Amino acid sequence: MILNTLSLVNYKNFESQDFEFDTKINCFVGANGVGKTNALDAIYHLSFGKSYFNPVATQNIKHDEDFFVVDGVFSKNDKTEKIVVSLKRGQKKMIKRNGKAYEKFSDHIGFIPLVIISPADRDLIIEGSDTRRKFIDSVISQSDKSYLNNLINYNKVLSQRNALLKYFALNNTFNAQTLDVYNEQLTTYGSEIFKTRDAFLKTFIPIFKARYEAISNKNEDVNLKYKSDLFDGDLQTLLAKNINKDKALQYTSVGIHKDDLNFQIDTYPIKKFGSQGQQKSFLIALKLAQFDFIKQQSGVTPLLLLDDIFDKLDENRVAQIISLVDNDDFGQLFISDTHAERTENVVKQIHQSYKIFKL
Repeated sequence: MILNTLSLVNYKNFESQDFEFDTKINCFVGANGVGKTNALDAIYHLSFGKSYFNPVATQNIKHDEDFFVVDGVFSKNDKTEKIVVSLKRGQKKMIKRNGKAYEKFSDHIGFIPLVIISPADRDLIIEGSDTRRKFIDSVISQSDKSYLNNLINYNKVLSQRNALLKYFALNNTFNAQTLDVYNEQLTTYGSEIFKTRDAFLKTFIPIFKARYEAISNKNEDVNLKYKSDLFDGDLQTLLAKNINKDKALQYTSVGIHKDDLNFQIDTYPIKKFGSQGQQKSFLIALKLAQFDFIKQQSGVTPLLLLDDIFDKLDENRVAQIISLVDNDDFGQLFISDTHAERTENVVKQIHQSYKIFKL
């Protein structure tokens, strides 16, 4: 998978910009605020149809403009693929592949496999369980369409069940039969999602541990622990058992939408007991394991985006990471950094071709 060219019109701080990329390493360098991360985000947009950093779609349009267009030309399996993502204020976002618009955005997920490593990943450690579930979902969804469909259906039924619980409370009424219809659907989709997540983590955790070991020189022991209500019983039984609680809360209190992933270092939560360097290494190992897993599942080498990779890492750990990507397991890399000289010194150590874009 190679991104050959990228064209931006009114995307974030870019009025109009064209890039022609090297097939191996591409570096965006410049002071803070010039758009290095925005360039990476535009590439992410072509893969996922949304921004990695800003969920409000219209806020990715340049100030005082009415639309944005992100246009990328890829080489995949010896074929040229043109992806265009565009948004006009007041209209629906569009994703086109070779001139044809997708009816469902979910059909595009996984077509351009991509992994991004960014300082924003720290949210995975410090934020709530929702962020970690999204991480699991994004990894599995890139190679498993049925999982993504189950997830979409589960979330749809969940919001309908929650709306019904609110309606019961508001009207001081209750209808067990109607609720049972939603319980059955949640159980069907939720059980499949749980099974897929559990199987995924059994495969993923050893890959993650191996990646962390390589970055940290075997100095610490790390682990991921999957937490789910469904380890305590099937969802249908759990929903029935918690009905009074759900009626009082007016939302569904059990299910796979409550799943979490515990991040551990030497059996303790990394959030409390990991240094900044250890936390960053943990996140990088997590994302490199994501890269390995997607490549293994799809048979396509994902694009790898490294945003501000040198932040909070000592030179030794940076050298470890750079040596990891200096082999044929990795395809095309995109790096952003504030120091042009530092970036060039690092990429020179990698025996690959590269281009540096000064923004």
